[in-house]
Amino acid sequence: MVVEKLKVVTATYELYINGEGGKEELMEKATEETPLVWCHGEGMMLPAFEARMEGKAEGESFDFVLEAKDAYGEYIQEGLMDLPKNMFFNGDGEFDSERVYVGAIVPMNTTDGQVVKAQVCEITDDQVTIDLNHPYAGEDLHFKGKIISIRDVTEGELQAIRHPRHGCGGCGGGCGKKKGGNCGGCGEGGCGGCE
Repeated sequence: MVVEKLKVVTATYELYINGEGGKEELMEKATEETPLVWCHGEGMMLPAFEARMEGKAEGESFDFVLEAKDAYGEYIQEGLMDLPKNMFFNGDGEFDSERVYVGAIVPMNTTDGQVVKAQVCEITDDQVTIDLNHPYAGEDLHFKGKIISIRDVTEGELQAIRHPRHGCGGCGGGCGKKKGGNCGGCGEGGCGGCE
């Protein structure tokens, strides 16, 4: 069996980006105990990542780089915004310091009602600076790993992926956590929930 559309793929991987001095820095890691699981061809992974995985067999290793333009795009300076601090007040009319702190990822609503994730960069007396760029925007992504298993997707899994009832977006879709955090993965009854 090979990686192709509607196959559930389980893989280990390490993700590196260029760090200081041009040395690669490990950003994410999925092990055999906590693997990456996705249904191929259902939009759960970056299109360029899926293209590189297409046709790989169970047990096969991979090692490739996705350029920024094929990953999360270039860093856009306009994605950095200063917002009034009162936008981040809790129900008691006070600044929500438990949820909003430098480095926190917070949900923001766009003018058309979509929810996007923003990273808090700076907090001053009267404003909060957020960054709407993906944390890996402008970065080339170096993936190294191995295909652990490949199997057919079940009808229940496919329904859970295409019509999710939780915020993960399907099997291995991620919950916005870094360094190994992900959804519960695929099981016979459908997709697991966020951990």
